[in-house]
Amino acid sequence: MAVPRERLAGLLGGAKTAGAFSARLEAPAAGLGLEVAGVGPVGLPLRAPQVKRLISVARPALFGRGEQTLSDTSVRDTWQILPDQLSLAGPSWPSLLSGALEYFRDALGPPSATRLRAEPHAMLVYGKGQFFLPHQDSEKDDAMVGTLVLSLPSAHTGGELVVEHAGQECAYRASKTDLTLVAFYADCRHQVTPVRTGYRVTLTFNLLAEPGTPAEASGPLAELAHSLDRHFGSPVTPRYGSRESDPPNRLVYLLDHEYTQRGLSWERLKGADAGRAALLRAAAGQAGCESVLALAEVKETWEAYPEGDDPWDDYGYDEDDEDEDGDAGEGGDYVLQELVDDVITLGWWTGPDGTGGEPISLRVHDYEVCASTASADLTPYDSQYEGYMGNYGNTLDRWYRRAAVVVWPRERSFAARGEAGSGWALEELRVGIARGDLDRARDQAQSLAPFWTRTRPQPELLDCALRVAAGLEAAETAAMLLEPFRASALGPEHADALAVAAERYGTAWMRRVVEVWFASAHRLDSQQYQWTERLPELCASLRARRATAVARLLSAGVWAAVDGGLQLWTTTGPAEIRRAQLQQLALPLGHVLAAADEELWDGIVATLRERGDTVLECLMPLLRRAAEASTSTERGVAGLDAIARDCADRLRVVCERAPRAADDWSIAWTGCGCELCAVLGPFLGSRSRRVLEWPLAKEGRRHVHTRIDSAELPVHHQTRRQGRPYTLVLTKTQELFTCEQTVRRQAAADLAWLMSLRNG
Repeated sequence: MAVPRERLAGLLGGAKTAGAFSARLEAPAAGLGLEVAGVGPVGLPLRAPQVKRLISVARPALFGRGEQTLSDTSVRDTWQILPDQLSLAGPSWPSLLSGALEYFRDALGPPSATRLRAEPHAMLVYGKGQFFLPHQDSEKDDAMVGTLVLSLPSAHTGGELVVEHAGQECAYRASKTDLTLVAFYADCRHQVTPVRTGYRVTLTFNLLAEPGTPAEASGPLAELAHSLDRHFGSPVTPRYGSRESDPPNRLVYLLDHEYTQRGLSWERLKGADAGRAALLRAAAGQAGCESVLALAEVKETWEAYPEGDDPWDDYGYDEDDEDEDGDAGEGGDYVLQELVDDVITLGWWTGPDGTGGEPISLRVHDYEVCASTASADLTPYDSQYEGYMGNYGNTLDRWYRRAAVVVWPRERSFAARGEAGSGWALEELRVGIARGDLDRARDQAQSLAPFWTRTRPQPELLDCALRVAAGLEAAETAAMLLEPFRASALGPEHADALAVAAERYGTAWMRRVVEVWFASAHRLDSQQYQWTERLPELCASLRARRATAVARLLSAGVWAAVDGGLQLWTTTGPAEIRRAQLQQLALPLGHVLAAADEELWDGIVATLRERGDTVLECLMPLLRRAAEASTSTERGVAGLDAIARDCADRLRVVCERAPRAADDWSIAWTGCGCELCAVLGPFLGSRSRRVLEWPLAKEGRRHVHTRIDSAELPVHHQTRRQGRPYTLVLTKTQELFTCEQTVRRQAAADLAWLMSLRNG
C-alpha cells in the first residue's frame, strides 16, 4: 500500500487542473491606438524610420539583480520608453485587452474567481544584435503574478521570446502583421534572443491578480481527506532511522511555482498550483485540519558527474579538472545519479485564512513532505558541483525556492504553529493566562514539550516567557518553557519577572533553571563578555525586590564560567594566545566581582590566590581598568584592594628572584613520562648542555616537536636529513635569558604602578 503522503501527491498531480506557465494570443493591429510623447501617433505595422524616432526618445534599459538596479549591455541590450510617455487608446483597445485577459486567465489557470488586470510597464525597442539574457522578473506589486508582452507588428528576424519552467520551454515569435500577446508567470525564466534583422518593439505589462468570489473546489476530496487521516494517524520511519516514531504533526505539500512574501495568497496562486492547493485545502477542512501557505527553501545533494565524463574513470578525480569545484548553473550539465540528502526549511507562512504572515524557521522532516513535481524537474536558482576528493565528492548541490501548502490537524494546531514560531506561541499563552483560561494554557504549553527545548527563541522573548512561566502555576512546564534561553539574554529589565517566578516556585526550582541557562557556557566566549556588563545592575535590581537568592545564583553562574576560562588559559596555550584570552577575561571578572554578594566575593578572591602566576595576565588588566573607571562601590574597591595586594606579593617574588647565571642553560620542564621525554628531560635540565643531536624516526621527531612547541620552550629544533633515521638537532636559544629579563622588567613596572596607586 502506498505511503499516504505519496498517494496524496499522486492524487493532486493527477487531478484535472487547468493551467500552463505561458500562453500566446494574436489580435488585429487595428485594435490598438498608440501615441508616444515626442513622437506622436505610432502607425502599425512599424517601419524603420518610425522606430528610429522611437529610439530617439528612449534610454538604455536597466535590469534588477537582487536589491540593485544595473545597466550592463552584456546582460540586457535594448532601448526603453517609460509608461508615462505612452498613451494607449483606440475604440477597440479596452475590449481587446479585456478579452485577452479573460483568455489568459483561462489559459494560465489561476483560481477561477481571479480577475487579471494589466498595468503598463514599458515599451522596449530591440535593434539588430540586441537581446536580453535569461532572467526572472521581480514581482513589483503585492498582486503581481506575471508579465504580459504585447509585440507590435514589424518585419524582423530573431528576437524570439523564450519562456521556460519546470524543464519545459516555449519560444514565441512575433507576427509581422498582427499584435502578438504572450503572458507568463513571474517566476518563469525567459529571454529575448538577439535580433538578426529589423526591429522588435514590444509593450510590457505587469499582470496583477484581483480576488473574486471563491468557487467550490471539485475533485477527489473524499480520497484526499482519507489520505490525510491516514498520514496523521500512521507511525513513520525517518529516512535514516530504523525504528518507527509517532505520527507526523504536519504535511508539507510543495507547489511548483515561486512566490514572494507579499504575493503569497490563496487567490494569487499560479497555474496548476491554484487547483491543487484548492483541492488540498478543501480536503483538509473535510478531514478536520487547518492549512496555511508557506515559502520553502529546498536544498538537494545528488551524486552526479559532468555530462560526458565517465564516473568510473579514476572515480571522476583529476587534479587539473576545472569542474572539480564549480557552479553547475554556469555552463555545466550534470548527470544525476542518487539523491544523497535533502533539506527543506520553511521561512514564512500565512495565517490559516491566507491573510497576514510571519517569518518562521522550521526544518521539516522527510516523512512530512510530498510533491507532485519533484524539485529535480524544476530549475534551481543556484547549484554547486564538487568533484571527487579522495573519500567524498562527485556531488551536486541544488537550491530551489518553492511554495507549499502546510496542513495539520486542528487539535495539534497550537503545537504545529508553536514549533515554527516561539514568539507567537508565548504570546498566545500570555493572552490565555490573562483571560483566566489556565487549564487550556497549561495544555497548550505542555504540547510544546516534545520540541521546545530544541528551539532557539529570540532573546527579546525572555520577558514574556518568564511571565508566562510564572502565570502557568505549573513548575515542570514553566521550567520547560524557560530552558531554551541562555543567561546572556538577561538584563535588569527581567528582574521583576525573575523575582515573581522565583517567589512562585522557590529557590530550588530557580537553581535548576539557572543551571540550564549556563549549561552551554562553561567558558564564556568573546560575544558574551559584553553581556556581563549588565550583571551588577541586574543583581542590584533583584536584591531590591528581595530576590537575593536569584541574584546569588546568577552571579555564581557567571563566576563559574569565568573561572572555567581562567583554569583553561592560565595552564594552556601559546603565550600570545593565552595572554589575549586572559586579558579578555578581565572584563567579565570585574563585572562579577561588582555583582557578587560578600560570601561569593570572598570565595572568588580566595580562588584567585590559588591560581598560578599566569593569572596576573588577567588581574593586572582588571586593576588597570578599574583604576581608569574609578566607579567601583566601596565593597568592590576593598575586593580589588585584596586582589592588588596578592598581585603585588607575586610580583615581588619575581623581582627578588636571583637573575639566571650566564652559564646556566637549565630549563625546568616535566614531560609526559614516555621514553622520549625521559631523554629530553635531562638535556633540558642540564646547566651546561646547549645542543642535543638525536637520531630519531619521524613519529619520534613529531612528538618531541609537539612537546617543545606546546610548552613554548626556548629550544630550536631542526632535522638534519642525512643517514637513517634523520637526526633531530635541538639547540637552546638566548630566549632563555631574554624572556626572564623581560618578565622581570614587566614585573617591576607592574609593581611600581601598584605601589603608586596604593600611595595615591
